[in-house]
Amino acid sequence: MTEKPDLEPFDEAEYRRRQRSRANMMAWMLGALAILFFFITIAKMQIFA
Repeated sequence: MTEKPDLEPFDEAEYRRRQRSRANMMAWMLGALAILFFFITIAKMQIFA
């Protein structure tokens, strides 16, 4: 039978760091999207006013 390769032990601190990094990136992206929608709305109001 073939043996399974040794897996590295689970590093919870590294997992939490990556999770926090992804959460921060998602927050920045959502904030940028909200600002983009805001400026698009203002531009449309200027055009149709």
